[in-house]
Amino acid sequence: MSSVYEVLKQELKSNPKTWLVTGCAGFIGSNLLEQLLKLDQAVVGLDNFVTGKRRNLDEVASLVSKEQWARFRFIEGDIRDLATCREACSGVDYVLHQAALGSVPRSIDDPITSNASNVTGFLNMLVAAKDAGIKRFVYAASSSTYGDHPGLPKVEDTIGRPLSPYAVTKYVNELYADVFARCYGMESIGLRYFNVFGPRQDPDGAYAAVIPKWIASLLRGEPVYINGTGETSRDFCFVQNAVQANLLAATVDNAEAVNQVYNVAVNARTSLVELFNLLRDGLAERRPALKECQPVFRDFRAGDVLHSQADIGKAGRLLGYAPTHTIGRGLDEALGWYINAR
Repeated sequence: MSSVYEVLKQELKSNPKTWLVTGCAGFIGSNLLEQLLKLDQAVVGLDNFVTGKRRNLDEVASLVSKEQWARFRFIEGDIRDLATCREACSGVDYVLHQAALGSVPRSIDDPITSNASNVTGFLNMLVAAKDAGIKRFVYAASSSTYGDHPGLPKVEDTIGRPLSPYAVTKYVNELYADVFARCYGMESIGLRYFNVFGPRQDPDGAYAAVIPKWIASLLRGEPVYINGTGETSRDFCFVQNAVQANLLAATVDNAEAVNQVYNVAVNARTSLVELFNLLRDGLAERRPALKECQPVFRDFRAGDVLHSQADIGKAGRLLGYAPTHTIGRGLDEALGWYINAR
């Protein structure tokens, strides 16, 4: 029997819509763009290239047909500018809002800029989408919202106190979305991502995510640092799982499913030591000398949580979400990209 997602993809192929993907040159945004274009959808993309990369758009163009690429219209602009947000939302059916300044350490270093993009920019997008009469607003929320709550697995209606300015901004997004539903009848869905990884994830820079950063370090022969004892664990989620969740959230016709937040993960925990071993062993199949590499341990990082694991039952029940990739399968598909990106 076909999954809910497979059925949806067939329906979209025969009934194209117009989508706005903010942050379309970023990691998750470019993967959304690729999938939508492959489904023959019309896509408006918005990005300011602060963290997004032009090469990501070039890569998507190389992976779709010329006819599909012609359905893409790009706007270079910033969500902190309301006029730009209004332009991007004009004539759009669904908004997939991915644009933000990610990273807990970045927000600790510069909370004002994180707030400007993640709160002011988010509010601009809500206003523009509301005024444009879009059908639904799907936005990137974050597992950081769970803060210091110790319970595992994480359940959507139980959160703790935020541990970073970034976590505060993502929680404010959820509050604003809820208020817009109550005040204006606007339909939205928030997706709390848990450590998404995959192709087109930037391995460089001070705020690079752990998987691409460690892969790059191993390939360069540089030390791989683990903050803490290595027992810290995360629910690593391959990007195609996140793409699935976005498309399901945008189109679900169950009224109970709307104006909710959902965990997007696989309901599994991988410790940092286990992750290191997976990456090292996977790369050693291509570079045997890496087999002897060992990590370097250092102090635990401020703002981080010790363990993270998602209960995905709500997303499965109300959205039909069924992740297709475990961390192992995801790494099998992604390692080649990470290696070639060096």
